[in-house]
Amino acid sequence: MRNIWIICRKELRSYFVSPVAYLLLTMFALIFGYFFWVIVSSVDRYALESQMRGQSMPININEMIIRPVLGNMSVISLFFIPMVTMRLFAEEIRTGTIELLATSPIRDIEIILGKWLASVMLYGSMMLLTGLNLAFLFRYGNPDWKPMAVGYLGWILQVAGLLAVGTFISTLTRNQIIAGAATFGVCLLLWIFSWVGGLDTGTWAKVMSYLSVTTHSESFAKGVIDSKDLIYYLSLIFLGLFLTMRSLESLRWRS
Repeated sequence: MRNIWIICRKELRSYFVSPVAYLLLTMFALIFGYFFWVIVSSVDRYALESQMRGQSMPININEMIIRPVLGNMSVISLFFIPMVTMRLFAEEIRTGTIELLATSPIRDIEIILGKWLASVMLYGSMMLLTGLNLAFLFRYGNPDWKPMAVGYLGWILQVAGLLAVGTFISTLTRNQIIAGAATFGVCLLLWIFSWVGGLDTGTWAKVMSYLSVTTHSESFAKGVIDSKDLIYYLSLIFLGLFLTMRSLESLRWRS
């Protein structure tokens, strides 16, 4: 556990000693804030128009604001995840420091978990910034925090799974741009697999739809924790980290 934390701190330090982390945090906060305030303005205008027509329409903050915002940000995550993971191993391979890691007494799984955990913590810090906007809802509204917490749980599980996939892809090349582009392509495929279910009802379509990350985010967005969705995301994390370990072992032997 100590070695994992050492690797994690090293990666976090490398993010924050460069403009990368600050640029990602700023961009993420601005994009989330834009979606949040646009949706809040739309709901506010809808409520005002309902009052002018003499109608009293109840406003469900979780359904009308939180759920659409998290849905939009899940899409935006497809662009941020490659930026976070593309350098994890690709930079080590390019600079030759992967040989030092490969011959060090630290186990492969500790290196992988440390780097992956650092990427999750960086993304988690980006998500923490969204609390500034949510504080506005609790100040002037009365949202139910439990469905909101479940929605965020689903979001971080989805991100953690895709970050594990990105970590694996980063071990396959020394070029960060290639690693980032490949990660984006794979994440996009895992996103659009659900579209197949709307085109066909065959077994293959159901399998493709089940493999989509969006299929398993719907329950979380509704504030419901389903065991099959938890198993899917945990399996995606395990598969990504397992493939990373196999890839790193091959690098160790080549070193």
